[in-house]
Amino acid sequence: MPLGEVSSTLDVAQESAGQYPNPTWFTATRQTAPRGRRGRTWVETEGNFAATLTLPIENPAEAAFRSFIAALAVADALDAFVKTPASVSLKWPNDALLDGRKVAGILLESLSAQNRIWGVAIGIGVNLAAAPPFEAMDEGAVAPVALADIIGQTISPEDFLTQLAPAFAQWEQTFQTNGFTAIRTAWLARAAKLGEVITARTVRDTHTGTFDTVDDAGQLVLNTPQGRITVPAADVYF
Repeated sequence: MPLGEVSSTLDVAQESAGQYPNPTWFTATRQTAPRGRRGRTWVETEGNFAATLTLPIENPAEAAFRSFIAALAVADALDAFVKTPASVSLKWPNDALLDGRKVAGILLESLSAQNRIWGVAIGIGVNLAAAPPFEAMDEGAVAPVALADIIGQTISPEDFLTQLAPAFAQWEQTFQTNGFTAIRTAWLARAAKLGEVITARTVRDTHTGTFDTVDDAGQLVLNTPQGRITVPAADVYF
């Protein structure tokens, strides 16, 4: 559903919870108050992709798996435009990288209707035309990049959605048929820094270790000097 200027497509998704029985994409030409993980401001530039998918779900416990599904869909959509698909990788928990730099981010929010969890809103931002200035990024964050910087042309948000929407539908069907195991395997095949030393920062702790895998709950698994640990949520730095 194309929109004009809105505060955030995630806001529209929240206001529309329960109104659309089928998966629905909300796209905006401009967001005045986009947001990222943990309340961060998402820096938006004209010509970039900004959209939210509302997805009804039967099992709220499986909502978080959609971050991995969305990441795979974003990667497939990027593959359609770059000459070397191997240059697209995925950073746990919710970023897509192009040539090792951040090109896209994903944010999930639960949707409630009639006093119950109705579904999930999947916000996706992709730097199609321009990347935010590096000084706007958090200290230690992966440097940003735009798709246009890599391929030498600007892809319209509409053209990107024509690749993204069917890719998401296909991966969602894979999940429904084969469960998270198939999604996890595909995601790990694209995982950035797998087998290398990374740092995961939670609200309370900082863990540095070798990125071993993602477990069957989607948690990050690190081999650290103190032993093998699982991290359910964190910001990752490398």
